[in-house]
Amino acid sequence: MFGKIRDSLRKTREALVQRVSGIFTGTSEADDATLEALEEALIAADVGIPTIQVLLEKLPREARSSGAGLRQALRQRMLDLWPPPPPPEGPPPKPWINLMVGVNGVGKTTTIGKLAAQRVARGQKGVLAAGDTFRAAAAEQLEIWASRAGCECVRQAAGADPAAVAFDAVQSAVARGLDFVFIDTAGRLQVKHNLMEELAKIYRVAGKALPGAPHQVSLVLDATTGQNGLSQARLFTEKVPLTDLILTKLDGTAKGGIALSIAAELKLPIRYVGVGEKVDDLVPFDPTEYVDGLLA
Repeated sequence: MFGKIRDSLRKTREALVQRVSGIFTGTSEADDATLEALEEALIAADVGIPTIQVLLEKLPREARSSGAGLRQALRQRMLDLWPPPPPPEGPPPKPWINLMVGVNGVGKTTTIGKLAAQRVARGQKGVLAAGDTFRAAAAEQLEIWASRAGCECVRQAAGADPAAVAFDAVQSAVARGLDFVFIDTAGRLQVKHNLMEELAKIYRVAGKALPGAPHQVSLVLDATTGQNGLSQARLFTEKVPLTDLILTKLDGTAKGGIALSIAAELKLPIRYVGVGEKVDDLVPFDPTEYVDGLLA
């Protein structure tokens, strides 16, 4: 698993290197032109302007004394962007209810399948809830992933109330003493008011089926969308209390710097990143590996 995040940043790293070749290896003091070149490189990697200002403003003289000093200062400021990890808790609730949200095409269903497979491999049992009742073949796709993972899929007829599917899945898991439920939802544009209200309903209904649920609300973002992911996240937080983010397709973009803006502006942890197509290519996010992979 180690090194996969670094490897997935190859396109982003190459794009940065093309623009800042020599900056981090130089021995002279970084002047305004050097910092401007670095700023342009970060913009090209899809780091947002507010985040770039945090990274580059008021750098101390010692940090600007050489390329190595500049790299080390930038590395530390990048690491400081991430919120601290949550404190250890007691045993998790059983079943653990994870609501997955996001816009169309970000890979929610695939991500659910991979996470379920990882849990089953650890000896857990659970169900997948086919809450996307509108997209053609969505439930069938989730059933395929459930079969691969070795768990069950709870679904209803096409066009059914997604909240009812979530309610049934949670109740079933409680009655059978299962370990987890992943609730899939229809991909929705954040500007569609009725769909966003439906998402809030799913959240409320899960809590009626099991007080305290959902315990985790994960927003799945496509890394290739860049800064648009930030606006998606802000609007989703208005309807459901997000707990974390999952960043997919990191290996397929030169815009991998978006993770820095997510950390700086949203203050939400990135829990997993997708770095390939295989089940084990959804890996826990490591800020240190990410930053070192970006600046290597």
